Amino acid sequence: MEGLEVAVVLGLAVLAGGLANRYLRVPAPWAWLAVGIAVSFVPGVPEVALPPDIVLYIFLPALLYWESLNISVHGFRFDLRVIALLSIGLVFVTAAAVAGIGTLMGLAFPVALVLGAVLSPTDATAVAAMAPRLPRRIDTMLRGESLVNDASALALYSVAVAAVVAGRDPSIGEISLSFVWAVVIGVALGLVAGYALYLLRRIARTPSLAATVSVITPFVLYLPAEMAHGSGVVAVVSGGLLLSLLLPRVVSANARTLSFDFWRVASYVINGALFVLIGLQARSVVETYARDGWQDVLLLTLAVTVAIFAVRFIWVVAMAPTIRLLDRRPSQRDRRVPFRIRAIIIGGGFRGAVSLAAALSVPALMADGLGFPDRELLVAVTFGVIVLLLVGQGAAMPLILKRARLPRDDGSVEEYRLALTTMVREALDHLDADAAEAGAPPEAQRIVRERLDETLAKAGDPADRAADAAVRGLLLTAIGRKRHAIEQLRAAGRIDDLVFLRVQGDLDHEELRLHTEAE
Repeated sequence: MEGLEVAVVLGLAVLAGGLANRYLRVPAPWAWLAVGIAVSFVPGVPEVALPPDIVLYIFLPALLYWESLNISVHGFRFDLRVIALLSIGLVFVTAAAVAGIGTLMGLAFPVALVLGAVLSPTDATAVAAMAPRLPRRIDTMLRGESLVNDASALALYSVAVAAVVAGRDPSIGEISLSFVWAVVIGVALGLVAGYALYLLRRIARTPSLAATVSVITPFVLYLPAEMAHGSGVVAVVSGGLLLSLLLPRVVSANARTLSFDFWRVASYVINGALFVLIGLQARSVVETYARDGWQDVLLLTLAVTVAIFAVRFIWVVAMAPTIRLLDRRPSQRDRRVPFRIRAIIIGGGFRGAVSLAAALSVPALMADGLGFPDRELLVAVTFGVIVLLLVGQGAAMPLILKRARLPRDDGSVEEYRLALTTMVREALDHLDADAAEAGAPPEAQRIVRERLDETLAKAGDPADRAADAAVRGLLLTAIGRKRHAIEQLRAAGRIDDLVFLRVQGDLDHEELRLHTEAE
């Protein structure tokens, strides 16, 4: 299938899944996966393979960068210990468990370790789609885990694949050295590249130039680390976290809105395309094992799926008492969460496109020219595990969330009020001096003071927030009336198209501001 045809098929499939998510209330990953599976069996549709290089070198850096801009850096640091245990310790334990299962079921140990490395990282997109509106701390833990664990898994994956290709067994020392080197180089080059991009953003201040720099940022962060045989994943995450702290100082509101709108849409399309591409592998897997060997594939898939869930369950359950035993500080008590909350972390172990892309990236040949052993089996089992975990844990997630009795996350509301009142008071304190410096007339100063006082009063009065919701509703209705009026003026030829677009843009920004205030 030509590239344009693939793009059209993927675009329509992502759209169909999005419509199913909205109107049928089907979780978005389920909808995209189902559409991909259905399309793969449509007669006359050629096989569409998941391009591993595009996933690992284009899609993955883009998604990691967007996630790093939208995660709480403070929360990430606060729970860094838990995130490290999940994204490093759990990855290696899971890979070892899967390798053990694979070896018991007839795979050579290096090949089984490849399978373990492939299936050890979690997928952040599935977690966010299956469990929206989690408390900030749990959300940060799960997203932080999925940001970092790709680096652990891919470091292990590269060692395991190299060992199979060379016809030898991987050693613990080789794995440890590879992981440490990948992380150290990734962090160092990610921070260096991130700061260099920050300096570039100070020069490229116009919205179009700033947006261009934003588009290339994840790849500029990723490439140097990969060329130095470090972890591009760690580089993107470390550089992205640094930029999330530095960019507000130099990026204009217009450029920031343009960049964030681009990445918001791009991440949605990329995530949808990845799940559709996973589904599109269904026909290839079925055709390969429909007549012979499907029992072995099914048995290994079920055994590995159970092992992944069991290891995650045991690890998360044991993690809390272990931390309490080793850390007796009073501050540790503030970090504790009950098991009903930790159950969400247990249920958040979805797998996704990175796992399948890694499986498909396994080379076809070894050093001696023979085929890579059980390569098709690795791909089939990876596909099956992704589907089983996505469907099984996804179906259980609503019950887990219900039993968790999640507390209201009032912290963000209070912090929002604090930020609002502090910045308004700062503006009021300097209003007289600012007006004198600008030579503003007293009437302009009075109007600005009244607006700031009104904002300050609303921020401090909880009763006014309920009234604000009604006000926002009326304002949004009024915007709809305004749109109708300018459309009529345009249709009657009384205003030019360029004037229409300018006014429409003003109304769009006003509507977005009202929606943002409601969140």
